Amino acid sequence: MKFPYPGNARTRSAAALLLTFQYLLVAACDAPPIAADEPPVADTSVPGCEVEGQLSAELYGGIRATLAWGADVLDCDGMIRPDGEGARLRFAGPLPAGESAEEQRSLAFIFGLPDLQRGETASELPTNVTLIEVGAGRFYGTQDTENCWTDILSQEQIGAENAAEYRITGLLYCVAPLAELNGSSSISFADIKFTGRLSWEVPE
Repeated sequence: MKFPYPGNARTRSAAALLLTFQYLLVAACDAPPIAADEPPVADTSVPGCEVEGQLSAELYGGIRATLAWGADVLDCDGMIRPDGEGARLRFAGPLPAGESAEEQRSLAFIFGLPDLQRGETASELPTNVTLIEVGAGRFYGTQDTENCWTDILSQEQIGAENAAEYRITGLLYCVAPLAELNGSSSISFADIKFTGRLSWEVPE
């Protein structure tokens, strides 16, 4: 025998809502507490460089900027040159924005070192330098390897024994400005200090 629930429809609806709320409250009390004060897991990844990766330089001329890129903002890589002679290093990072800058731009350096040897340090290696202002379409560079040189201060394996990955540190300097390849400007600097990575693995 069924007994009608006392009260009108509005009363029955309110009672149902009350029972639902009580059920949810009990379920919440049984759930494990949320550690609100627990700090998030730190993100230790880097854009694409070694933890010790860095590049520093003072630029003058067409681009005036002080660069002090660390591993948190630096993207770098290195590989064997297409002709198989020496290696090519690339470093990229943000261009410090001025007060009137509307968008963030970045710079990319490419160093071509045809005489660099695997695992060896060296002095006064002839270097071809290219600087790209990404987002502006401006290119600066040397026409040959007669005005810029690099001292390789260290070149150490990163991985296991006989691995092709190396951490490379050096100092680049030029006796002439980098000319704008698609304009009339130029860029000069005293030197560029860098630490990056270089893979001597032969492309398939």
